[in-house]
Amino acid sequence: MHVLDEADYVIVGSGSAGCALAYRLSESGAADVLVIEAGGTDAGPFIQMPGALSMPMNMRRYDWGYRAEPEAALGGRRLQTPRGRVIGGSSSINGMVYVRGHAKDFDHWAQTGAEGWAYADVLPYFKRMEAMEGGDPLWRGLLGPLNVKRGEMRNPLYAAFIEAGRQAGYPVTEDYNAAAQEGFGPMQHTIWRGRRWSAANAYLRPALRRANCRLRTAEATHVVLENGRARGVAVKRGHRRLGEIRARKEVILAAGAINSPLLLLRSGIGPAAELAAAGVEPRVPRAGVGKNLQDHLEVYVQQACTQPITLNGYLNLFAKGQIGMEWMLLHTGHGATNHFESCAFIRSAAGVDYPDIQYHFLPAAIRYDGQAAAEGHGFQVHVGPMRSKSRGEIRLTGAGAEAPPSIRFNYMSHAEDWRDFRQALRLTREIFAQGAFDPYRGPEIQPGAAVASDDELDRFVRDHAESAYHPCGANRMGAADDPLAVVDPQCRVIGVEALRVADSSIFPRVTNGNLNAPSIMTGEKAADHILGRALLAPERLQPVLEPDWESRQR
Repeated sequence: MHVLDEADYVIVGSGSAGCALAYRLSESGAADVLVIEAGGTDAGPFIQMPGALSMPMNMRRYDWGYRAEPEAALGGRRLQTPRGRVIGGSSSINGMVYVRGHAKDFDHWAQTGAEGWAYADVLPYFKRMEAMEGGDPLWRGLLGPLNVKRGEMRNPLYAAFIEAGRQAGYPVTEDYNAAAQEGFGPMQHTIWRGRRWSAANAYLRPALRRANCRLRTAEATHVVLENGRARGVAVKRGHRRLGEIRARKEVILAAGAINSPLLLLRSGIGPAAELAAAGVEPRVPRAGVGKNLQDHLEVYVQQACTQPITLNGYLNLFAKGQIGMEWMLLHTGHGATNHFESCAFIRSAAGVDYPDIQYHFLPAAIRYDGQAAAEGHGFQVHVGPMRSKSRGEIRLTGAGAEAPPSIRFNYMSHAEDWRDFRQALRLTREIFAQGAFDPYRGPEIQPGAAVASDDELDRFVRDHAESAYHPCGANRMGAADDPLAVVDPQCRVIGVEALRVADSSIFPRVTNGNLNAPSIMTGEKAADHILGRALLAPERLQPVLEPDWESRQR
């Protein structure tokens, strides 16, 4: 195969983890780093303007265009699975919400075989990457590349949501990424000076200013293996095979939750029988590749608003034009926020030790992808359980990179999922019924007051649940002797030399909340493993848990 280029480290993917890897691996100047990205530029307002967040995920030029298989429990619906095909990867098309995850999420990782990834181990990496505006330096990073801030919460509905939570008996937390996640409070964003602060803006652009880091536009098709070692990556552009990019030291897959498992499978690394059935020669049998796929599902609970103060009043072309013009000139106004400015994490029941329901509050009644708005004015929360026991898989449908993958999440395949969603919906209605919303609350738009019984709520979930776009887990990290683990705790692919995976596909279990932050952290920590540097010293801070969690829901 024709050798196009070579570097010490070849990183596949310029997404959340890949950008962090490029920055850290090239930081000393000693190593030559090359990043392969299939997508094009992230320049332009559709990506850089936070208020336009619904647009890039619906634009084929920025998205891989994946759709999951029909889901039996969701009435056979096929849900979109947007993944960024652009500089910055999914950090360039996501909702810009910044959630680390709960401390106990990472402790669970360590307990299930990901030794060295407990909360005490990952906390210093979260702090290294952050520049949190107004953060407590005990818990938060203040000088990192990734700018994080709270929204301005100018719309009174944001404060009403937080106050309604307090009135319902829940705590209020000013920083859910610090000591206490549980409670209602302001949402945090990767937005800086009115622009999307993607991993590309935070990490990749500074890295590319160094002489030892470069970017190559091409699509990786498979890892080139020789005698059990990763020697490079085969690439193509369109339907034309270009050749191979060689790695003198290591190949690192940071292609994301869907594409990293696919690259392993297309390279002959995975379940041997499934590979053979798809026409791929099994090179390294690894039963766990493509398994353990997880996501968060959510529904929108929508209320009519009796005052004309919601974003539904800005959906006409003239208003959108004004918003766009202000953002282009000043980087201020409605274009400078993602509009998710208050949120909550609560526990669904007594006996649940840390939050398992997440809320994103929005002062509008509209689908997340911007495709359908309610008539008149309204507001909504996106709500869903955080720790479903349902697991899916990614499989090949053919040997070549042109064959579309089979992505099946098996949403709602565990009996507890239905119970958890019913509870989340009933708790949401109780929150919206609090006095804080009295000046604003009109009739319930969705599900609608008539939807009340278990069967009715189940039908609503079946017909309306949507992905929160948090796929992960299909290259699970675990102990090297775990037959279903794909990578070891140093992110090395088990059974292959000089090949690592570092992105959300290695998460043993999905974390509480949105996945951009833990994905970047994974890239940060993996870089130290790859370079053989001493890891940052663990920080053994104790998160706040509800002391009476065994006997009280709030």
